[in-house]
Amino acid sequence: MSMITGTLYDRIIKKRNIRDFNEFQIVILDIWELLGAPSNNHYDAPTHDDIENYYETRTKSEEAQKKEAFIKFVTENVNQSKADESMMISGIVTPPVAMEAKKTGQTVPQLSIIKAVPDVAFVPEATILALIAIKLTRKWHSRISHPFLKENDTPS
Repeated sequence: MSMITGTLYDRIIKKRNIRDFNEFQIVILDIWELLGAPSNNHYDAPTHDDIENYYETRTKSEEAQKKEAFIKFVTENVNQSKADESMMISGIVTPPVAMEAKKTGQTVPQLSIIKAVPDVAFVPEATILALIAIKLTRKWHSRISHPFLKENDTPS
């Protein structure tokens, strides 16, 4: 990992003329995207506070220490995203449930308009809505579980 991060530092951070924190944050997020591209993995990006803390220490350190600090920052903050079980189960279960719901809805006179929606459109829409509902429910639950978090923070 240190060889990869050292190369990323030399090719991306060292060559760019980074003038402020916003540019630096964009570069860091680009690097996180590049880390997952060859292996088709997705890595969770570091939090805004982590990037800001690293930026502050980076600006105070000498040129020789910047590369070592970058390698340490990347190795400490690279976390591969893990699939959420509830999302996986919903993604698998929702399509057949949506088909059955549509068949049942077609027999109810008040829901006869559902016949006009083709299965090709109905099933993916129902699946996406179910996944969004789970995501929102988890976010809402995390707010209740962690009331001390700021409005824009999310628990890791």
